[in-house]
Amino acid sequence: MGCALFSLLLGMPRLAILLLLWLRQGWLQAAIDGTVWIVLGFLFLPWTTLAFAFGMNELGGPGQMTPLGWLLTALGVLLDLGVFRGARRRKAKKD
Repeated sequence: MGCALFSLLLGMPRLAILLLLWLRQGWLQAAIDGTVWIVLGFLFLPWTTLAFAFGMNELGGPGQMTPLGWLLTALGVLLDLGVFRGARRRKAKKD
């Protein structure tokens, strides 16, 4: 059951953010200052938001980021850019 839930959340980063806000209250707020940034991350860069929060909370200390955390954040940015590029490519094929 846990693997199925994890696999489902990998395909839906916005759902993962909502579940984290519900299950682990304060987890995103501990990594990201201000709810405006969390909302913007939810709307535009969900993979980056999740990677940054994971890097700050699980890999670094309070207010610190390790090089591995920055690497995961960079991978999150690449995933988000890939999603945008794929959507643009699909839209171009339709037209």
